[in-house]
Amino acid sequence: MWRIPTAFWWIVAACFLAYSWQHLAAQTSPAPSMQTSAANIDVSSLLAKIDQTSQSASVDIARLHIEKWKADSSDKQQAQANADSVQRNMTAALPGMISAVRSSPQDMAATFKLYRNLNALYDVMKTLTEASAAFGPKQDYQSLAQYADAMDGHRRNLADYMETLAASKDAELARLRSQAKTQVADAPAKKVIIDDNAPAAKKTAKKKSAKATPSATNPQ
Repeated sequence: MWRIPTAFWWIVAACFLAYSWQHLAAQTSPAPSMQTSAANIDVSSLLAKIDQTSQSASVDIARLHIEKWKADSSDKQQAQANADSVQRNMTAALPGMISAVRSSPQDMAATFKLYRNLNALYDVMKTLTEASAAFGPKQDYQSLAQYADAMDGHRRNLADYMETLAASKDAELARLRSQAKTQVADAPAKKVIIDDNAPAAKKTAKKKSAKATPSATNPQ
């Protein structure tokens, strides 16, 4: 009977293991779209998108006819209040925050202020969108939903940018601290020179005041 050489089975086993590892890596590795680094975020482009989204949303929200929604008066009043709040924020507060970050992209305080405002803005937009889905016409919901999703994406991208910015500042601070320690360690030590030929300081002895001693008397 013809026997297959042992080396052949070793080659087959090696090929099988190589295929298994490649298959496992393909299943566990993230998709290319998920591998986008936060460092690649263009903050100028992101700010432009936030500005564009807010302007378009403000115009479309102004066109809503919330008074015609199929809801009771209290729900209509709440939805209208949310719509007014979103419009005020997008037209009054948000542009100034965007401008502050655009002029100083490395300013963590300005960036965080914008991020916090986007979070609050998204929460109100989400509530207004849910109300339109329950009481308003389909076109109102579709219009608000796209803006809410866009705001959600903008705030997430801004959070990624903030994380990258914070890491960069921490690295820079660590580098400056290390540089300062190196400079202190390399600084020459101060030398104290003692001159042996210098005249010694004269010590002045304090004069002791003489005490009068009584004279001895001879006995008679």
